[in-house]
Amino acid sequence: MPEESLAVPPMADAGATAMWTLVARNERVNRAWINLTRTAGENAAKCYDYLRTTPMVPRPRRAFPLRGKRYAGAWEYEVTGGDRVFYVPDPKLGKVTVYYAGPHPEPAPLPPGDSGGA
Repeated sequence: MPEESLAVPPMADAGATAMWTLVARNERVNRAWINLTRTAGENAAKCYDYLRTTPMVPRPRRAFPLRGKRYAGAWEYEVTGGDRVFYVPDPKLGKVTVYYAGPHPEPAPLPPGDSGGA
């Protein structure tokens, strides 16, 4: 399944300067993201704005890199107490690939490219 542009939430800051291109890993992930924008609109919009401007700046209890060799390069963003977005920023390409959006899974989904990837 090919990547596709991540859907823009209605409440996203249209005036924010986007420095990163946002893509969903595939259509399934984009549908899950759209559902998240419907159920957690304001928080999803804040996540979207964060991802397109500062996706590699840790925010305590909100956005942080995942630990462990299998999660190398992957980050987690807490949209709500029960919802998460997992993504991989690529600073060379200026691209963020969202590979999971939805209810907080245990354990965290593996990033694309890992044999157990989501």
